[in-house]
Amino acid sequence: MTSSFSNLSLAEPLARAVAEMGYETMTPIQAQAIPVVLTGKDVMGAAQTGTGKTAAFSLPLLQRMLKHENSSTSPARHPVRALVLLPTRELADQVAQQIKLYAKYTNLRSAVVFGGMDMKPQTLELKKGVEVLVATPGRLLDHIEAKNAVLNQVEYVVLDEADRMLDIGFLPDLQRILSYLPKQRTTLLFSATFSPEIKRLAGSYLQDPVTIEVARPNETASTVEQRFYSVSDDDKRRALKQIVRQRGITQAFVFVNSKLGCARLARSLEREGMKTTALHGDKSQDERLKALEAFKKGEVDLLVATDVAARGLDIKDVPAVFNFDIPFNAEDYVHRIGRTGRAGASGLAVSFVGGSNDARLVADIEKLIKKKIEIEAVEFEEDRPRGRINDGRRAWREAGEVGDPRDVLDAPRESREPREPRAPRPLRPAAAPRDPFFDQPYQASANDAAPSWEATAKSPASRSISANIKPKRKVAALFKAL
Repeated sequence: MTSSFSNLSLAEPLARAVAEMGYETMTPIQAQAIPVVLTGKDVMGAAQTGTGKTAAFSLPLLQRMLKHENSSTSPARHPVRALVLLPTRELADQVAQQIKLYAKYTNLRSAVVFGGMDMKPQTLELKKGVEVLVATPGRLLDHIEAKNAVLNQVEYVVLDEADRMLDIGFLPDLQRILSYLPKQRTTLLFSATFSPEIKRLAGSYLQDPVTIEVARPNETASTVEQRFYSVSDDDKRRALKQIVRQRGITQAFVFVNSKLGCARLARSLEREGMKTTALHGDKSQDERLKALEAFKKGEVDLLVATDVAARGLDIKDVPAVFNFDIPFNAEDYVHRIGRTGRAGASGLAVSFVGGSNDARLVADIEKLIKKKIEIEAVEFEEDRPRGRINDGRRAWREAGEVGDPRDVLDAPRESREPREPRAPRPLRPAAAPRDPFFDQPYQASANDAAPSWEATAKSPASRSISANIKPKRKVAALFKAL
């Protein structure tokens, strides 16, 4: 099977766009899926995230749609012919951008609709006529109910990250949307895993699909170095900073399990001088897109995120992923570390293991990826003991001396330079004999009676005077009474 885009016989507008984007060799999912989709058959595809699924389904669909390309400006001549459904706003926006680049030299129009944004601009875009519509299920239903989107001429439907859509609870929305589509259509379903729920979904809506599986389910990429460290919750930030510094990591994803934890960690790292931004569900859509753009441009070093960003984000050359929190779902571990080590590049995945609950979650990951996980201890640089020789060596160098002071200490005794004899210390004078008076026990005498002024101060009269006077003035009042 061909592995080069130049041998794929794409239409000239698509081939030109692909060449401009620097595509040369197809990934395994592209090499297997594109020829099948070009025949018009249904596809059930499984592949790890970051393997090029977007091109695998969009390029052949655009190729087939070009056979009935329309240059008319009339919206009616540009009905929705291809529908791509995705679970998150970020993934929908990203896929829409890719499709727009592929179709830039064609007359095919594309648009994206997702929640968290005003519907009016999306409505205006839909009213102009759109052939390829990328959407999240909830917002698409809003437009269907508002009669902004009509789906009775859809020829192709793509369910991307289908397992994630089921996890989020989109199954009822998917069923409603699919009920609006023509029965005769091509359906493509892509999922990271073929769970029983995914197989039931495929059985309901796909017709005699071709199954494409380019990697074993839940297999982690061999190019990713996976390390697990036992770290207390209080020391996780310190461990993260040390590993980033030691490894010379320029950018990384840092995954946490909660929105609150995500926001707090991002603020803490920012205060400690690291260029950091947060990506979680409580951020507005505009804030989330700006955070992603800043990370892509290299303006941000650490992108602290919840699992909303764990799947589908196509950010190239991310050297490392940190699991600040071990994910509750073992499959999310696979998707998180899939952000690094992409397209054959090497990557690092570091996971911090806290208490006994984390140990149970690590055991679940072991079962899923079928690999034994070794948990290492973290040795913090600032906690290492500093010996006297190290301190002496530092003082030796700071004084401008050449070489290492240990060279002198390790030299044979006979080869060392002779030392000048030290002058004898002067003897201390002999101590004078002790006066026996100081060894006698203490005995009170008549001369030791309390002075008259002290007795007067303790009299009832003086106490009655001092009781009515502020503390700072008691001494002066006492002497007046005398």
